[in-house]
Amino acid sequence: MSTAASTDAPIGPLAKPKLSRDDWIMRGFMIAIALYLLVTLAFPLYAIMSKSFSAFAFDLSTYELQEDKGQGWSNPTTAAALNDQVKAVNQQELNTDANGRLPAVTFFPDFSFRAKTMYRLRNSGGGAVFIAGSERISDSEWHEFTSNEFRNVMLRPSRSLGLQNYVTYFSTPALFRSIQNSLFIALISTIITVSLAFGFAYALTRTLMPFKGVFKLIAMVPILVPSLLPGIALVYLFGNQGMINGLLMGHSIYGPIGIVIGSVFFTFPHALIIITTALAISDARLYEAATALRASPWKIFTTVTIPGARYGLISAAFVVFNLVITDFGLPKVIGGQYNVLAVDIYKQVIGQQNFEMGAVVSVVLLIPALIAFSVDRAVQKRQVALLSARSVPYEPKPDRKVDMSGLAFCVIVAIFILGLIGVCQYAALIKFWPYDLSLGLSNYNFDVMDGGGWDSYFNSIRMALMTAVAGTIIVFTGSYMVEKTQGFTYGRGLFQLLAMLPMAIPGMVLGLAYIFFFNDPANPLNSIYGTMAILVICSVTHFYTVSHLTAVTALKQMDTEFESVNASLKQPFTKLFARVTVPVCMPAILDISIYLFVNAMTTVSALVFLYSPDTSLASIAVLNMDDAGDVAPAAAMGMMIFYTNAAARLIHLAASRGLMARTQAWRVR
Repeated sequence: MSTAASTDAPIGPLAKPKLSRDDWIMRGFMIAIALYLLVTLAFPLYAIMSKSFSAFAFDLSTYELQEDKGQGWSNPTTAAALNDQVKAVNQQELNTDANGRLPAVTFFPDFSFRAKTMYRLRNSGGGAVFIAGSERISDSEWHEFTSNEFRNVMLRPSRSLGLQNYVTYFSTPALFRSIQNSLFIALISTIITVSLAFGFAYALTRTLMPFKGVFKLIAMVPILVPSLLPGIALVYLFGNQGMINGLLMGHSIYGPIGIVIGSVFFTFPHALIIITTALAISDARLYEAATALRASPWKIFTTVTIPGARYGLISAAFVVFNLVITDFGLPKVIGGQYNVLAVDIYKQVIGQQNFEMGAVVSVVLLIPALIAFSVDRAVQKRQVALLSARSVPYEPKPDRKVDMSGLAFCVIVAIFILGLIGVCQYAALIKFWPYDLSLGLSNYNFDVMDGGGWDSYFNSIRMALMTAVAGTIIVFTGSYMVEKTQGFTYGRGLFQLLAMLPMAIPGMVLGLAYIFFFNDPANPLNSIYGTMAILVICSVTHFYTVSHLTAVTALKQMDTEFESVNASLKQPFTKLFARVTVPVCMPAILDISIYLFVNAMTTVSALVFLYSPDTSLASIAVLNMDDAGDVAPAAAMGMMIFYTNAAARLIHLAASRGLMARTQAWRVR
């Protein structure tokens, strides 16, 4: 009886296991890196969003003025009433930006700084501000000025929150047209790039053509150069004095044609990697069944190959779309008068100093980027669900016609890639195109040209190395904590959200957001603005997502039994991390480091707003030299970036093989 009673007794709620010291430390590390992402990503994005809703206009009703021409002070009159009389400023001119200034003398048509007239001015309320010389005045007292002093008095605009900036943007045809241009360029480039990448990937995975390794290396070349470089090559090929400009049959390369061709060049390897992976995981059993049913090759292609790779194709399309619509460097070099969103941000901020409108364009650019990113993530999840443990890898069979067709296609694409790189190198060696075609190294004398000289090149290497080291430590540590921490479900979910967000943020948006956030004197981190530190932080944050996914993928391959055994032996997790996790994941760690290094060397958009004269970078120097008309030196600097990244890749390959031999011997059976 007692036994049965005890067996049937209700069981109370299970007690939560007590957190160990290691658990607290791991959660602490995770929270620290999450705070890093909040400060370097979430807070700046909030700053740019709030800036886009900040409208500035001169509220003339808040200023009262008086004048004394020797007969006593006139009755106080608002600036609005005076403006109604003299019609000095129309309503459109009253809308301005945060830096707007309106001379107080505007409302006195007969003003002369030599006259003996005295003036008074005060703020009648509403938080109005005016500037007298270098003094900022915000009180409501009367302030008296001589004529000579009054000519330096400036009214400042009032800030209000609302959608006025967005109304202005969408009602300005030239600005609104940039949305249409950006979407058009992104769609056309995506269709062409995905089509070419699919053909190339099909040749690599579904044929037995020779030299596959060589073509894979050539296909990855565009990753090693900044997006500005293909634009420079196209100028030399099809520009007004280009080598073969007749091929365009009267059409200009400066505009959508040039942007599309250049976009196909620099996005091709990204699409190829995704589509190659999709084709590589195809199930051979489906092809065997189709062959047994006597389906034609075209039928097999349309009913088996395309459906099997559809998620890879969709994912590649959205990745390419995102890269093109957010790119700044290429349309800046070869876009001409064809405005796109990314260039509009640059023009509003650098050209017009209109930071509020730059923030509005950034938010507009953020919308298609976020949509593309969200769809891409959803597609990738569906693609993983297609994998099966029973799948049989597809192995192509010899077919001379198909193999030679694949080889011919890859040769054409390789000529396109190497041709643009070759033109850039040729341009970098020519003394003065097209008048003096002799070769020399004069274009590499960067110290006598705009762009920061050789210092910008060495700054880039220093910044890229710091990004690779600091970024690898931050990313891998954060990935380890979120993957291996027990419990803490909500905290880990929030961390994963923060880690995924950087991929959806265009570089131009992130760079402008850093201006609003870090350049605020009230920010305790204001001291890093204009230093190398902010460039490193921005680069690490910008390229955080791909690095995080690489680390998480490597960590998921490790059996959880390692942690269980470590806990049973009562060893600190730091020992397991240093002696087991890091050596086992060393290939992924090296991949993360080289990924961060290469992207830090080539990025333009994220850093174009943040560099200072002391921290000018090689990729920015390419942009500045091209702006100054030094196109050949710009090509030379671009090629220096290419050779540096290629050397880094070779060093990475050698280091990987050496470390693999020492730390991955357990993989060999």
